[in-house]
Amino acid sequence: MPLSPYPRSPTIEFHPTIALFPVLDEDDLNALAHDIRENGLHQPIVLDRQGLLLDGRGRLKACELASVEPDFITYQGNAPDAYILSVNLRRRSLTRGQAAMITVKARSVSEHDDCSESEQTACSETEQTACSETEQTARSLGEETGISLALIGRAGTVLRHAPDLVDPVISGAMGLDEAYTVARENKAKANSAEVQLARLREEDPELAERVVEGTLTLTGAWAERTERVEEDKRQRRVATRLLDELVPPLAQARGTRTFARYDPAFAGSGPITRETIAHAMTALSEMDQVWQERDLP
Repeated sequence: MPLSPYPRSPTIEFHPTIALFPVLDEDDLNALAHDIRENGLHQPIVLDRQGLLLDGRGRLKACELASVEPDFITYQGNAPDAYILSVNLRRRSLTRGQAAMITVKARSVSEHDDCSESEQTACSETEQTACSETEQTARSLGEETGISLALIGRAGTVLRHAPDLVDPVISGAMGLDEAYTVARENKAKANSAEVQLARLREEDPELAERVVEGTLTLTGAWAERTERVEEDKRQRRVATRLLDELVPPLAQARGTRTFARYDPAFAGSGPITRETIAHAMTALSEMDQVWQERDLP
């Protein structure tokens, strides 16, 4: 890579991938600044053609502390992400979990590819890869960085199902295994919620739509669904008892002198009129239709 002139801009922007790597702590930075002051900068800062810093963020800061003008070279390749990962993963004292997490997040940032299904399941002993294309993505990441497919898969699961734990893993505040456990729990909960929502769509589409719209929580929807079911049971119980009390005696009166003996003078809640009889006949016709539709005996 040819040497480039010292950038005149007072600030240099970092490539998104290099920004994923933890910065040097104060002691290491001061030690590097002292070495540069005494022995000079042995390895120049690497920029891309647009002036973004690809490698040497710590060296650049150390040069500023040491008041030493840094040397710059321009990267001529076409794979800056792979270059950044390659040089930094080899040089940095990172755990395998940190390296895997940085690798997966870098791919997500650069290609909007969060290493989904197969990378989430690659480390599972029981699950099979669902998509060969994304499996190849995971494998290529492993080949580029020397990180195992299993670790790439765990990091992919964290990125997708516990994104708030990505930076703690990268910084070393949390191990990848610990974050992966949380991510799998989140994934199981999400899958459970999806199953519950699918079931709700079958049983009560109106409630399911309210959940999708965000006007009702899934828990609240199921609570309301339970109330509706219980209310439906109550109404069916009342209706059944009412019909049990009314229809059998009416059927027993068929072919007897009961109707001929009816006397309005003895009516308790008002006399039965022809209109009442017409409504009763309509009700029995409706009842017969429902019994046919439900195939009841």
